[in-house]
Amino acid sequence: MEITDIQFRHLGGEGRLRALVSVTFDRTFAVHDIKVIDGPERLFLAMPSRRMPDGSYRDIVHPVGTPMREKLERAVLTEYHRRAF
Repeated sequence: MEITDIQFRHLGGEGRLRALVSVTFDRTFAVHDIKVIDGPERLFLAMPSRRMPDGSYRDIVHPVGTPMREKLERAVLTEYHRRAF
């Protein structure tokens, strides 16, 4: 599965949220509302999630396995830094 498009919606510098991202895979499948978060040690991605009745959050969509998660994070953060948000 290849990442074929990355689109950013920048939200400014308030709080830890740096941007919302939409990623398209193989020009056929899009995932919206991936968050770029400014963590304590580095930027990282948070997958789209839904709040459950008990107050916890559960990912709606997420990479299965470390290699895909690293590939997605590397591609999105590289593009994020290239655009110099």
